[in-house]
Amino acid sequence: MSATRIDGKQIAKEVRDDIQREISARGAKDVPGLAVILVGEDPASQVYVRNKRKMCEAVGIYAEEYQLPENTSEDKVIKQVESLNQDPKIHGILVQLPLPKQINTRRVLDTVSPDKDVDGFHYMNVGKLVANRPGFVSCTPLGIIALLDRSKIKIEGANAVVVGRSDIVGKPVALLLLHRHATVTLSHSRTRDLAAVCREADILIAAIGKPQFITKDMVKPGATVIDVGINRLPDGRLVGDVDFDPVSEIAGAMTPVPGGVGPMTIAMLLSNTLQSLKFTEKRGR
Repeated sequence: MSATRIDGKQIAKEVRDDIQREISARGAKDVPGLAVILVGEDPASQVYVRNKRKMCEAVGIYAEEYQLPENTSEDKVIKQVESLNQDPKIHGILVQLPLPKQINTRRVLDTVSPDKDVDGFHYMNVGKLVANRPGFVSCTPLGIIALLDRSKIKIEGANAVVVGRSDIVGKPVALLLLHRHATVTLSHSRTRDLAAVCREADILIAAIGKPQFITKDMVKPGATVIDVGINRLPDGRLVGDVDFDPVSEIAGAMTPVPGGVGPMTIAMLLSNTLQSLKFTEKRGR
């Protein structure tokens, strides 16, 4: 029996369609705006920014792009962020990572207004996530929850194991699952007998950054497996953190790579930008 494939491309399209309908219904005067800051000429970052802008235009989000030279100073980047913080037509600010070495990434991200932090990286929004209060959550973890919900996979009461403790994926998705009443284990490279821990999972989330690390013997029969990783092998193939074909023989449902979690990240960025406009309207009442 082969696992049900969770189609991230299709689910992301459904999310984008919902956003487009809502923006269209609001009329031309209430358009959410997103600004993207790109420092340097990293090819992968340029592709990501181009895709984000294209998706914004497709759903009706106003998008601005600021491309700064590789040697731009930290102070200049911060001034650009501060200017966008004050711009009423911009509701979301995204600083494309990684930044060049001369720039303190944390200082730049903390300059973004928490009210426009659609990436969910500002420490105030991280604190709100811990406290389970309304705020912005980083897009990949948010996309994982959307995948589970739209695939009708029950979170409440499930044993969830997250492999990887990064600030961007591992920690926030563990908190989101906990807030949805899952029993959560946040595991990592120093977890004892990691394979045994993983085998307890009804929902297994692999976000460790190692190609095909999760093998068939680490997966509980019937488990839902969410693969966050994206790794390029020496032969040029893109693979996730899960050894897909063998694991698909035992899992109940799982995401492919590519076409699983990846498309959801941009969809959640668009969703957060629309949510930011709604927050602005509430504060203005």
